[in-house]
Amino acid sequence: MAKKTRGTIGILTGGGDVPGLNPAIRAVTVRALREGYRVLGIRKGWAGLIELDPSSEVSRSEWVTDLTEEAVNKVGRTGGTFLHTSRTRPSHVPDLAVPDHLRDRYGDEVNDLTREVLANLDSLGIDTLIPIGGDDTLSYGAHLHEQGVSVIALPKTMDNDVPGTDYCIGFSTCVTRTIEMTHALRTSAGSHERFLVIEVFGRYAGFTALLPAMAGAANRCVIPEHPFSIELLCELLSEDRKKNPSNYSVVLVSEGATFTGMDEMIYEDHEKDMFGHKKLGGIGDRVARALREVSPKYNNGHRPNVISQRLGYLVRCGDPDAMDSIVPMAFGNLAMDLILDGVSGRLVNVRNGRYDNVPIDVVTSRKKVVDVGKFYNLDRLRPQYKKFEGAPVFIMTSDY
Repeated sequence: MAKKTRGTIGILTGGGDVPGLNPAIRAVTVRALREGYRVLGIRKGWAGLIELDPSSEVSRSEWVTDLTEEAVNKVGRTGGTFLHTSRTRPSHVPDLAVPDHLRDRYGDEVNDLTREVLANLDSLGIDTLIPIGGDDTLSYGAHLHEQGVSVIALPKTMDNDVPGTDYCIGFSTCVTRTIEMTHALRTSAGSHERFLVIEVFGRYAGFTALLPAMAGAANRCVIPEHPFSIELLCELLSEDRKKNPSNYSVVLVSEGATFTGMDEMIYEDHEKDMFGHKKLGGIGDRVARALREVSPKYNNGHRPNVISQRLGYLVRCGDPDAMDSIVPMAFGNLAMDLILDGVSGRLVNVRNGRYDNVPIDVVTSRKKVVDVGKFYNLDRLRPQYKKFEGAPVFIMTSDY
């Protein structure tokens, strides 16, 4: 006879991949199995719960996998997500993205497939769902909670901009890689006495530019929270370059940053995902071109060489660092603590340096961005270096 379980837990990962997702999946799975639960991995985020055809065993094997300790132990040390991911939003599915087996039921330009998600959760016997993602992924998790689904959410995003938590899975590895790669690029900048412009992730929040700059990776940084003057940036970088014995200077540019006179962010692709976001990319190149144009004014008529490098996916690939191995482990076990206590509708978080949890609807309550007045020097285009006592480990990431 089959062994009776305490219940079934479903796990999925949505949005962009980051190092730390597999350790989180492993933590939930190992603890849940040892507590007597069955664990199902849903493939490709929310897509798995609309693409699944419950009448087809082939479909089930394609979109759902039974997780075991053997399956998660090895991958738990690696980056990315072995469950795969997508940017699917079941409540806003375009007509062309409606799965074939549902086309006779949905024909609008944009369709709400939430009832299919609920039916599939029921058909799989999932008692609690654990989505791991950013504010987009988790906002739909909050929606399911409102529909009566038991949900425990884990925050993930290298931008560290999920409201309600000081830390999101993936942020530490992103910052670590940004610092390492920026320092590595200094050899080329110094050899040619250049301005070095480095574009980093950060659509609405500038944590991934500001914190590395604070750690000494760059002379200046520009962030989405405040439009900047290209003239001021060029003047400051020129001063930095002259003071540097190797005659170069460095600026980190958040992908969502804009300078005075720009109407909107720079987009690599104008096609929107289901959450309404266009793919960003290119502000670093725009800044580099503008610096070339205005640089003679601040360099005695000389035009210094300028290079632009987009770090992009290099900071989100590969294995997690120590922080993104430890925090996901803790988040997964915290989620299981809540499940064992019969609690749902919560976001596992870090708050004032301690693990905690808050209501999941916090993810839809506001945008989490840098407190410019407190942490960013507008006149110098760099972090503020004061009042560190009582600050969290990552200085400006507290959401309280």
